[in-house]
Amino acid sequence: MKTGHVGLNVRNMERSLSFYKDIFRLEIVRESKENGKKYAFLGHNDKITITLWEQSQTEFSKDQSGLHHLAFEADSIETIKRIEEKLVNIGTNMIYQGITPHEEGAESGGIFFLDPDGIRLEIYTPSGTSSHAHNNTEGPACGFF
Repeated sequence: MKTGHVGLNVRNMERSLSFYKDIFRLEIVRESKENGKKYAFLGHNDKITITLWEQSQTEFSKDQSGLHHLAFEADSIETIKRIEEKLVNIGTNMIYQGITPHEEGAESGGIFFLDPDGIRLEIYTPSGTSSHAHNNTEGPACGFF
């Protein structure tokens, strides 16, 4: 088996749609704008990556069982730098400053940030980050944050 898609509860569909379409360059595959039943399936070429469901009243809480974080693989450090600049420019809450290796000396790593509902996200690349500082003293950068 492999992951088909990830469903996320959001508070404001329009805000979340804008964020995920802009940052991840996802397209709307299918959506409902019906009051009380708003959702959007996002992906590319009719392949769904994320579904958004407007049914939350509060921000994401890491204190409850469930999703820890959602990670996306980028093709290069340059792609991550471009996305990081965009995130900083729109005022996104960054968990670490700059590109962070997964562990000290690791080749893999990326950027870690929160979506508009406080859901922890990561964009990483499998190689090319060992020259960057490891910004987490609690273990792997994608662990205890």
